[in-house]
This record gives sequence, C-alpha cells and structure tokens, in this order.
Amino acid sequence: MELHELTDFQVVERIQSGDDEAFDELMRRYKRPIINFIYRMLGDAGDADDVAQEVFVRLHRHIGEYLPRTKFSTWLFALARNAALDRLRWRKRHPSEPLDSVPEPVSMSREIQTREIGEHIAAAVAQLPEDQRTAIVLAEYHGMSYAEMAAIMRCSEKSVESRLYRAKQTLRERLRFLLE
Repeated sequence: MELHELTDFQVVERIQSGDDEAFDELMRRYKRPIINFIYRMLGDAGDADDVAQEVFVRLHRHIGEYLPRTKFSTWLFALARNAALDRLRWRKRHPSEPLDSVPEPVSMSREIQTREIGEHIAAAVAQLPEDQRTAIVLAEYHGMSYAEMAAIMRCSEKSVESRLYRAKQTLRERLRFLLE
C-alpha cells in the first residue's frame, strides 16, 4: 500500500518504527494547513513559516508520545497552537517598531478593494483575545468540529461555543463599517 493511501495513524506507526519517508508524507499532508493556522494566529507570514518549522521539529522529536486516543490532526494542531502562543508571548517581551510603509497609489480596483477587506478582517481577527482567535480560526478557516476544537484548546465544547459566539459578536461590531 502506498503512503498516501494510509490513514494518519498508520503513517504515524511507520514513523514510530523509523520510516523517514512516512514523516515526509505527514509533512505533505499537514504543512499548508499548519502554516495557514499559524498565520491566522500570528498575522505574519514570515513568523508563520518559522513557527511551522518549529512545529514539525517538535512533531519529529515527540512523535513517540502520540497515542491514538485522539485524532492525529487534533494532536498536531494542539502542538501548532502551543507554538503560536509561545511566539505571541515572545513578541510581547520583544516588541518591535513597525517600519514606515510607502503609501499605495489611490485606485479602487476590485482586486484592491477585495485585498483591503481581507486585510481588515485579518486585522480584526488578530485583535481578538487568544482563545476567541483560536476558536474562530479553527472553525472558519479549518472547518473543525466543536469536539476537535475543544481537544485542541483543552476546554469543553460549551466553552468553544461561547468563545466562537463572542468572537463573532466582536468581529461583527469591528467590521460593521464594511457592511455600510
């Protein structure tokens, strides 16, 4: 059976028995989703790539600790969440001043409007408290169930539901001007 035909658990078993190609298969499956998740948590593409690399290093180092009690993706996203939170804490201790940016020429093409709306949404999501931001990113961008999110966030499904509700209310308020 080819690696791409195996379940995540089967691939992990092969990694745990020393198959390096199986680790490459996990990276192929999860690299993009993990980078996207981290990017939405941090709001910075360079940091997202760096943190994703750290996640896969941690994954390689700790793959022997994975037990099939939870879905592999849930365990991996929990690693990614912890790494993103580590980076956010690091940023708080090491603030940097933004570089002055060159203003773009004023032109309201459809593409620019769409990009600006996306930037407003990303900025509003980035300003949410960490627990609400995690919930909204996992639900809206990764389509996870409440049970999966609860496992990643280490809380109850009711707590996830509450965090999502508050996040959506806050975003609705902050982005109201886009609907006017």
